[in-house]
Amino acid sequence: MENDRRNGTRPFPAKLDEVLNNEQLLELQHVEGFGWMLQFIRQPLFQDVIPVVFSPDTRSFAVLEKDGRINRQPDIRVREQAS
Repeated sequence: MENDRRNGTRPFPAKLDEVLNNEQLLELQHVEGFGWMLQFIRQPLFQDVIPVVFSPDTRSFAVLEKDGRINRQPDIRVREQAS
């Protein structure tokens, strides 16, 4: 996985079970079966993590909510993917 452009860190930890709960891990495994990929995990201070998955064509993204639901209209902004 490539490093984050801002501070040289990885976009998510190697051990996902350290930051994602069981519901999120199960849903991640489910959506990966449809080609979606975990792109990064935001870790705001004093808040829950925000795992962000991208569709196979990388044109749309979603957030894995704490209860495992997929939120395809999250209230976050992401940078456009470089081609």
